[in-house]
Amino acid sequence: MYRHCKRAVYIHVQWIVKADFPISPYSTSAVRLGVLQKVNEKCERFIQQRFPHFSILYHTLRKGFRLLLEDVKQVGRIKRSMWSKEIHYRELPYREMKRLFLFRRDMVKAIPLLVISLPPFAIGLVLVLMCLFPRQLLFRHFWTPQQQRKFQMIDCMKRSQCQAKILDSLVLTVPHVSKARQRTLLNLCSKVQDGKHPRVSEVHALRDVFFTTSPLGMQCLKPRHLRLLGSQFPVIVWFPSFLVRRRITTKALDLLYLDRALLCLGLDQLNEEEMRQACDHRGLNTGQLTSSQCKEWLHQWLELSAKVK
Repeated sequence: MYRHCKRAVYIHVQWIVKADFPISPYSTSAVRLGVLQKVNEKCERFIQQRFPHFSILYHTLRKGFRLLLEDVKQVGRIKRSMWSKEIHYRELPYREMKRLFLFRRDMVKAIPLLVISLPPFAIGLVLVLMCLFPRQLLFRHFWTPQQQRKFQMIDCMKRSQCQAKILDSLVLTVPHVSKARQRTLLNLCSKVQDGKHPRVSEVHALRDVFFTTSPLGMQCLKPRHLRLLGSQFPVIVWFPSFLVRRRITTKALDLLYLDRALLCLGLDQLNEEEMRQACDHRGLNTGQLTSSQCKEWLHQWLELSAKVK
């Protein structure tokens, strides 16, 4: 029996050699992979020619999942570094802290979608909702470049509208602040409403108006004014007032520590895209501004932020 088996193996090997087939066990897998790649390319060309809109959606989703996976890996590395060094996330370098904040903001939208898609056959409904409401349900990784510009402009318009209402609310609160600061605060509000940019020294001179015991302190703000402030941050403003106040305080502190990390890094270390993203994150519409104007504005912001205790 052993001799018959040995003979059969010998004949099989000789047949492979004469047929000039590779003996490598990975050759079949390599050939199959090449065939699958060619089929995939043909399918992509067919979809791109016959269904161009669906092709754009497909490539955007595929790229988005790849970027999301990279974010998960990077955030995992940052978390492990924090645990090993026993540091708080507010002690991280600027780019790592910023990546962590952006990932948390993205997960606010991603996690509910994952939960909704868990039931059987629910993924189809999720895909339809994603196509109908991309701005509300998706985030930056799953937007096309055109959608990113469009949604950024919408956000800037909404923030600017709320900023005008915040200024009106400040003017209405002027009679309730100390008499020594009423005229200065009113002049500053009028200057901003006229489209003029105040100096850092002018804003810093009114710091005591925003102390905790002041009518403009965080603990004394009226619910309407509080919700207007919440619109400048990614905060759900229809929550109860005490939750909105708590979230705004947390977001403001995160931004303060992000400013300090950026000061340590230096503005010269940022490229133009990072510069514009930093300005947009702080509420400035950079659509009509040059790179030097963005840098000057961010420099003044950091100068004021450095004086905040």
